[in-house]
Amino acid sequence: MTFNAYNELTVCIATLSSHASAENSLMFIRHRFGILLFIAACAFTSMSVSAHAILVDSTPKPNGTLPAGHVALTFKYNSKIDQSRSRLTLIRPDHSETVLPIASDSRLNELDSGAELAPGAYVIRWQALALDGHITRGDVPFTVIAKP
Repeated sequence: MTFNAYNELTVCIATLSSHASAENSLMFIRHRFGILLFIAACAFTSMSVSAHAILVDSTPKPNGTLPAGHVALTFKYNSKIDQSRSRLTLIRPDHSETVLPIASDSRLNELDSGAELAPGAYVIRWQALALDGHITRGDVPFTVIAKP
């Protein structure tokens, strides 16, 4: 039993002894129990929401510009991800798609890859599987320009 739950129980017992009628005491206990239940539900909900893999940073940046040549691709998430079941797909200017290999030395919250890119408009379509089993997806469009 946590300290806060113990305090709530102590308050309920003390209040029971000070209330004149049993009906008021029962209402008080139900009210306190309802509050504790609501707090527990809120805590559980916030824990489950934070488990999804949310993209927090990337190279390339959304709608960013990169020079032609070998481009390092990094997608950083807010939680650890299952890299073997996640995916990066490169969509080229001609709309052809290539699944990119994910580097085996990527950090636990990243998908890293690389590709040789010519000038044009590209999209990286990412799919990340969080360790809790939730899949999130998204697109990062970017442009590759000729080297100056």
